[in-house]
Amino acid sequence: MIIGLDTTPLAQVAGGLPPRGGIARYTERLRDALRREFPGDTVMELTDQGAALGLFRRRWWSIGLPLALRQRGAHVFHGPDFSVPYLPVCPSVVTIHDTSPWRTEYQAATSPRVRRRTPWLVSLGMAALVVTPTEAVRREVLERFRLHESRVRVTPLGVSVQPTGEAKEDFALVVGSGLRKNIERAREAAEALAPLRVVNHDVSDHELASLYTRARVLLLPSHYEGFGLPAIEAMACGTPVIASTDAALREVCGGAALHVDASDAPGWREAFTAVWRQPDRARAMAEAGLRRAATFTWERTARDTHAVYEEAVRLHA
Repeated sequence: MIIGLDTTPLAQVAGGLPPRGGIARYTERLRDALRREFPGDTVMELTDQGAALGLFRRRWWSIGLPLALRQRGAHVFHGPDFSVPYLPVCPSVVTIHDTSPWRTEYQAATSPRVRRRTPWLVSLGMAALVVTPTEAVRREVLERFRLHESRVRVTPLGVSVQPTGEAKEDFALVVGSGLRKNIERAREAAEALAPLRVVNHDVSDHELASLYTRARVLLLPSHYEGFGLPAIEAMACGTPVIASTDAALREVCGGAALHVDASDAPGWREAFTAVWRQPDRARAMAEAGLRRAATFTWERTARDTHAVYEEAVRLHA
């Protein structure tokens, strides 16, 4: 199978370094896992940044990309960042990570292009199938875009960080940024007991793994998540997780985290104090988290996603 993969999220940025946001990590990890799991396939990396077809660079999605897919004989296209070509020269699959672009409270931090374009690409069938990282987001997508349930599949993400073997230190950790991460709630919960370190996914994998490993607790008081990768990454590094009651976080954590409503400030202080001051409880949570994290691999993500590609090709035949 020849797979056209939109790798625009991996495009070079100022300083010569690739972006390390969640969609970039997803694209990179999926690409690499597809190549490992399906060595007989060809994964073509396609991007509208510096496209070889300079004539069509400004019309990449409408002309340049469809032409590139036709010329290279692609069997399927995957848009990991909410987008697919405007002309369906081959079946397309699109990933919708969450529905935040269409939630009023988060629109200022999301792409106007995604808000405008994705709904009609999906509704008009330019994307044959949609993948989401959780069942929670799948339900949201079905309702918001009024799709038949047969068009949306769940392909959970994987974990790439590994524990570094470093000792625990007296700090709590938050990974993420933006309004919906509710970071102030984490500050309030930890302020009387421990320093709080806040980082984004723009740090290196090694630095991130080190922080996860050394932190005594990960706090994830998000108002809304599509998956909540920091929760599983922290669990994979043996760190207990306190997370909000967001539907996707509950699904992903699978009972291995302590959950508190994002708006419950006293509840967060109480939960953090309990985990911080009770080593046995923290140890039990860490052990449960390790077991839960072991079920999330990028190899599984690649296999699940490849099955969606095969289904899209069958539907297009």
